Amino acid sequence: MGIRQELLFKIKSVELEKIETPKKVSSYFGENTFSLETMQKHISKPVFEAFKAWMSEGKTITLGEANEIADAMKNWAIAKGATYYTHWFQPMTGLTAEKHDSFISITGPGKVIEKFSGSKLIQGEPDASSFPSGGIRATFEARGYTAWDPSSPAFIIESKLGKTLCIPTIFISYHGAALDKKLPLLRSDEALSRAAVDLLKLFGHKDVQKVFSTCGPEQEYFLIDKNYYNLRQDLLLTGRTLVGAPSPKGQQLEDQYFGTIKERVVNFMFEVAEEAYKLGIPLMTRHNEVAPHQYEFAPIFEESNIAADHNQLLMELMKKVALRHNLVCLLHEKPFAGINGSGKHLNWSLADDKGNNLLNPGETPEDNLQFLAVLAAVLRAVYQHADLLRASVAMAGNEHRLGANEAPPAIISVFVGEQLTGILEMIEKGAKKKVSKRDIVDLGLARLPKFNKDTTDRNRTSPFAFTGNKFEFRAVGSSQNISTPITVLNTIIADSLDYVADKIKKAAKSSDFSIAALKVIAQIIKETKDVRFEGNNYAEEWLKEAKKRGLPNVASTAESLEDLTKEKNIALFEKYEVFSKEELLARYHIWMHMYNLTLEIEANTLNEMVNASVVPAGLEYQKLLSDNLAVLAEIQKDVKIEAAAVNDQKEHLSDVMSKIYYVRRNTKEMVKLLEKASKLNAEKKANLYFAELKPLMEHIRRHVDALECVVSDEHWDLPKYREMLFVK
Repeated sequence: MGIRQELLFKIKSVELEKIETPKKVSSYFGENTFSLETMQKHISKPVFEAFKAWMSEGKTITLGEANEIADAMKNWAIAKGATYYTHWFQPMTGLTAEKHDSFISITGPGKVIEKFSGSKLIQGEPDASSFPSGGIRATFEARGYTAWDPSSPAFIIESKLGKTLCIPTIFISYHGAALDKKLPLLRSDEALSRAAVDLLKLFGHKDVQKVFSTCGPEQEYFLIDKNYYNLRQDLLLTGRTLVGAPSPKGQQLEDQYFGTIKERVVNFMFEVAEEAYKLGIPLMTRHNEVAPHQYEFAPIFEESNIAADHNQLLMELMKKVALRHNLVCLLHEKPFAGINGSGKHLNWSLADDKGNNLLNPGETPEDNLQFLAVLAAVLRAVYQHADLLRASVAMAGNEHRLGANEAPPAIISVFVGEQLTGILEMIEKGAKKKVSKRDIVDLGLARLPKFNKDTTDRNRTSPFAFTGNKFEFRAVGSSQNISTPITVLNTIIADSLDYVADKIKKAAKSSDFSIAALKVIAQIIKETKDVRFEGNNYAEEWLKEAKKRGLPNVASTAESLEDLTKEKNIALFEKYEVFSKEELLARYHIWMHMYNLTLEIEANTLNEMVNASVVPAGLEYQKLLSDNLAVLAEIQKDVKIEAAAVNDQKEHLSDVMSKIYYVRRNTKEMVKLLEKASKLNAEKKANLYFAELKPLMEHIRRHVDALECVVSDEHWDLPKYREMLFVK
């Protein structure tokens, strides 16, 4: 019996203790977070008020106030069992990082006390030499600094034998340059707030002090049994299967989506949700996705900075909890060929400090006008900066999704729905007619109709779709840190909000405000018309139409990342103080380097699999066939066997030998290509990998998969798709 077959008898659900009376979520939600409510209970009123002023008005707190908060945080954490603390940050790898320090301080020989000061709370100093900096930090400078982000609450991470206090922080160089993904996000939110507040003041909202972006990322993922995962070096090292013949049954019956969740999986989901709720992560929805063994978690909207932190935490929780259930959580964008990959639909909106959603169509004509001004700004932002949106999701894993008929294309367009399209067209033309049966109101220059939030079906093929009171950016990869797409969205929309406000101010000097605002909106609608598309984004006709409209269609990660180096884009980020030129170019170099490393790891893993697993299995089977033919030759001396039967056996042997040959030949070519690439710079290497290495790897895969389909199960040790995707 082969290794694969043996596993079938070992795979089973983890035995769990039955919960007689589940706890109400409200009774423990956020219990492991040092929230504002928790902080208020543990510190004096003056210090709490000083902290709130710091948060809302940017006022600084004193070292004494910081010490009191630090001491309260320490006491709270220790009371919950924490013995260590860490500054939790998000370097440019896209992952999270932490260095744990104990609370203890020596007071004398053999004596310690638990101590945590304000200075330690506010700033940490981890070794930065092992984190990518893209040239920001000199190689001999090991220092990096973490600085407390008080806008995101500290939290406690539990393990079986202990607990750790985690303090969300930014990560900067000695000279203050951003070495992480959080600081640019915070900067972009400030830029967005300034621009949005200025626009709102034009519409009479003098009391609004702050506007912030809100997000709700839908997290897609796969689950497979850990035993199978451990036998697949491609999954272990790259997160995706580099070879694997399609299962006879995939997703064609459409019997997975929203189907009954198997008990083993739902147990995993329950535990993830419980852990998430303790950390204040507001998970709302869970369900089966389209592909077999593919699922989704979706949260309630939160402020973008907190949503980004929570999504990183959620991904870590999912991976950790899965292992407890003898499962592995796969977050790669395309872990299995031939079935749907995983994305992370980023639902994005704007809210002010009064609780108003700026993308929610209002109840009055005046509110309508404001909504349309914000909408016009979003349309302009996407139209003017589609290249940056595409670059924000450019990564090796996403190349397998974008452009395929399962995910939005690499062409960035906007869907707004039938009703809203009709209204925009009428505004553009200045028409006066009835809008809908529900809202019988004449469209005048100063009088706009009330319209419903979402009267049309969602367009799931659109990369940037309006869904009633928010936009859904569907091109984000499932493994991505959402901070970068949010940072780009915030920045480009801040720029367009400023543009709209400036145009309205100038137009209003010579005419009625409402008429002036509507004329500006009408002009932007006309100028951005090409970016709006209501049809099937997967259709071949759209590719041709998009080209006519001049919309970019960038399939390559390397080509997309190059847009970060354009002077106009550098100037935009510098204008809003989100990235300096040095910081932006650093990210370009890091992400280009990571793309190359990813492809090299995949290619070297494939080479190893071919030589250590695939070819030996093929040769073993080939020998079996050869031995069988030798037996037939002996039998023929005494028993009459039809020539056709013998020839059929020979043909089968020849077919196997041919497949082995092509696998080996193309693998050798792949190794030569890697050697050639080693002499090139990062940009040329990335272009070579996209143009030649990826197609060659797919070519090798086709031959390996064909070999898998003819080699006996007994000889093929690599777990197959039918097992990984259907053994529950």
